[in-house]
Amino acid sequence: MNYQIIPVTAFSQNCSVIWDDKTQQAALVDPGGDAETIKAVLAERGLTPSQILLTHGHLDHVGAAAELAAHYQVPIVGPHPLDAFWLDNLPTQSRMFGLPECAPLTPDRWLEEGETVQVGNVTLEVLLCPGHTPGHIVFFDRAGRLLISGDVIFNGGVGRTDFPQGSHSDLIDAIKTKLLPLGDDVTFVPGHGPISTLGRERISNPFLQE
Repeated sequence: MNYQIIPVTAFSQNCSVIWDDKTQQAALVDPGGDAETIKAVLAERGLTPSQILLTHGHLDHVGAAAELAAHYQVPIVGPHPLDAFWLDNLPTQSRMFGLPECAPLTPDRWLEEGETVQVGNVTLEVLLCPGHTPGHIVFFDRAGRLLISGDVIFNGGVGRTDFPQGSHSDLIDAIKTKLLPLGDDVTFVPGHGPISTLGRERISNPFLQE
């Protein structure tokens, strides 16, 4: 699977466009804002997304989802239903961060652990990794050894857990029991900042040395 990171919003959130070389079918992951920037990258690549995938319900990851879904006439898929309250409260999140008003959002399809999402010939496995938010999911391309990790794990860090229904212990447990066993060779695209590998983080991430 191919990917290109598109930093968006004042939070430098990593929106990703992912695509299958063989079919040229593409998906957008976490389009948090700056819809025109995202459209320009897709046009430059000659790609049209078939769906929009969401890892969790925070505004900086979903802010442009509805606009882009309407523009491309594609469904919004994910996150897990436990993040419904975050999507319902998008107007409040907008005011809290001083960002343009974002209406409440209901995806076309919620995702549960163990389900899969198809992007062309690429199969993405869905894992529930709560802690940053209760319904946070990640997308794993097992064949391509690529993980879209959202705000669960970062290069040298982990997601914040001081939000409503956050849990640091749940977050660390999810990383150690669900993500690290995927393999040291797995490259992950985090929700913010540079990419890394699970092997590097297993050894050097200070939050995982407890």
